[in-house]
Amino acid sequence: MFDKAKSIEKEVLRERRPDEFMIRPCHIYNDEFYECERPKGRFHQYFIFGEYLNCWQWQMDFENCKKWKESQDEEAYALLIASEKKRRTERLKGHIENDVWEKRDKPPENWDAPLPEWLEKKNANTYLDFKAKSIRDGTVNDLDVKMYNACTIL
Repeated sequence: MFDKAKSIEKEVLRERRPDEFMIRPCHIYNDEFYECERPKGRFHQYFIFGEYLNCWQWQMDFENCKKWKESQDEEAYALLIASEKKRRTERLKGHIENDVWEKRDKPPENWDAPLPEWLEKKNANTYLDFKAKSIRDGTVNDLDVKMYNACTIL
């Protein structure tokens, strides 16, 4: 009975906070902050952007994540979700603003048409061809051992 009540409580909380899936484990925010502040990260930022980025948001997200996980602080939750949404918007900005490619609602009608004959010949007897045949046949076959009878020491 206790387990059922606990699962119902979790469902209610999940309905109340539909964006909770966006929150990463707290250690990831800390790792991102560390990587952002490292000399290697700074060099990468300067090379890509021509300037150093401000890493404080990763630190704030880490602090808010700890507050949320430890004490269910609603303000920390709201700030963390807002930060993740902003980060997601910035990441998808190029895709959303892209006016070069025409976006489609469904795949082309012939998307699953057979490959041209020249391509079929080129792909014959390749590793991919052998794997595809074994998957279609339903046979579990260790082709790595049969095709490459060698010893590799790493």
